[in-house]
Amino acid sequence: MLRFLMHYGIHFLVPIFVGWYFYKEYRLKAILILLAGIVIDLDHLLASPVFDANRCSIGFHPLHSYWAIAIYFGLLYFKKTRIFGLAFLIHILADVTDCFFLFQSK
Repeated sequence: MLRFLMHYGIHFLVPIFVGWYFYKEYRLKAILILLAGIVIDLDHLLASPVFDANRCSIGFHPLHSYWAIAIYFGLLYFKKTRIFGLAFLIHILADVTDCFFLFQSK
């Protein structure tokens, strides 16, 4: 249960908090962009099975690969892409947390 709450709490509550606290001038737009970071889960459609509760996404799915994560960090460098990089990295943080719980249970 804690794994579920942490994973989805980071996916949904952290973007809302970050958007609300750090992007005061355009909160709603920032929150929606940060929440849209979940779009990188579309790469799960390439896996079989599409969902496996006991699979770590990091390093398995293309948009969760180490190369993709490096690109997400690169997006932080440019002001126009910074919020997108932040959205994707918050998503990756949620998945890393999920993997941590997964490996702790084994």
